[in-house]
Amino acid sequence: MASACVTNATRAAACRDGAATAHLKMISIFVIFVTSVAGMSSPVVLAGIFRGKPLYDKAIVVIKCFAAGVILSTSLVHVLPDAYAALADCHVASRHPWRDFPFAGLVTLVGALLALVVDLAASSHVEQHAHAPVEKEAAVELGGAAGDGDGEKGEELAKLKQRLVSQVLEIGIIFHSVIIGVTMGMSQNVCTIRPLVAALAFHQIFEGMGLGGCVAQAGFSFGTITFMCFMFAVTTPIGIILGMALFSLTGYDDSSPNALIMEGLLGSISSGILIYMALVDLIAVDFFHNKLMNSNRLLKKASFVALTLGSAAMSILALWA
Repeated sequence: MASACVTNATRAAACRDGAATAHLKMISIFVIFVTSVAGMSSPVVLAGIFRGKPLYDKAIVVIKCFAAGVILSTSLVHVLPDAYAALADCHVASRHPWRDFPFAGLVTLVGALLALVVDLAASSHVEQHAHAPVEKEAAVELGGAAGDGDGEKGEELAKLKQRLVSQVLEIGIIFHSVIIGVTMGMSQNVCTIRPLVAALAFHQIFEGMGLGGCVAQAGFSFGTITFMCFMFAVTTPIGIILGMALFSLTGYDDSSPNALIMEGLLGSISSGILIYMALVDLIAVDFFHNKLMNSNRLLKKASFVALTLGSAAMSILALWA
């Protein structure tokens, strides 16, 4: 294990070039911001253009399934392996208590359970506020009219639930984006950063499309959509700037044990949140509880293909980032 640490340190020293990495980071800030905006805004813009058209609802379902594949792959192929790798680094795994227990898996579990608690609490709150007007309306209206009101309130409840899913999903993605940005900002390894610039650009496009697909279906106001798009676009660049500032002020090494532990723990909890959201609030909801999909076998097949394509596209990027 000691020889492996020495080998890794020698390789990192050969690639260490502060001036070159600073130049690449400045390029990456601009590239990542533009690709993030393009990725997230494209499904929202397309939804706005085709809203009310015959194929609109079906297209939204397919886009959302592609998004679910991207997010599931992000959590399982990108975030979780990086978290395990950080906590399995020879400088960390040789220390107590990190050598005694698989903390990456445990914190991922905690992240999934936290997402469940938030989901349950928020859903309960939404249902209470949505059902109160229904009960009042049923007391004054006739059965038929009350039934229509219940149907409308059911649709409104589903819309509120989708908004909740989009917001919690963005929180999980922001965790991941901050980790990527800070890690890249602190790194002085030009061999690592050079391929990351292009890879992260595609990464942000696909991840943005995933989040944008969910936001498009949620029916947010223009101001809310703009704010969510802006937050997604600036999180990674802000993380890069923060990482550069931390290194400049403290000389803090991104390969130090404390930095790796923090990266591993944050990545694990982010992975747990994203896994829960992808499987429970996206895939399960559409494939088992979506009336439009259950009544149309062709749409279900197209949605599965979209899910697979989203997973595959994001997984392939793991070759570079």
